[in-house]
Amino acid sequence: MSEPASISAGIAARYATAVFELARDDKALDGLERDVAALSAALADSADLRMAISSPIIGRADQERAVTALARAMKLSANTSNVLALMAQRRRLFVLPQMLRALRDRIAAEKGEITADVRSAAALSKDQAKTLADLLTARTGKTVRLDVTVDPALIGGLVVKVGSRMIDTSIRSRLAALQNAMKEVG
Repeated sequence: MSEPASISAGIAARYATAVFELARDDKALDGLERDVAALSAALADSADLRMAISSPIIGRADQERAVTALARAMKLSANTSNVLALMAQRRRLFVLPQMLRALRDRIAAEKGEITADVRSAAALSKDQAKTLADLLTARTGKTVRLDVTVDPALIGGLVVKVGSRMIDTSIRSRLAALQNAMKEVG
């Protein structure tokens, strides 16, 4: 990990720890989980929001007004709204995606769950996602939540990452292995 990336991860982890502990103390982890899901979806859906949190051109006051209005419109909890405003004041909104990931991991650990990052060549049906989650739950002994993204570059198959384990059944990786084998022969 590069130095700037590790610094960002450290900042995100500190904010995530603070928000998580406040929510746990207030017995509001369910609300925090909803806030994290809503903010993650908003970031995934809105290029304007991603630009607003990372642009050095947008001033602190404008970022704070924007995230305060966003929090109000999304009906986020007071703790989440306050931390977003604080992050804007301190010019730390750029770590929001990492903070949300850290919060998801902490909430899942508190509930005895783990998250599997799944990349698939095509969208998974509900039955496919349930079957995969059930299979991973049986293998890990913990409740598994899927974080699924579609990556057409895989051509076919899946790449599943659970903790430090990765299973790559994608056609792209098989073609790359075949290409490497052919280079060794030729």
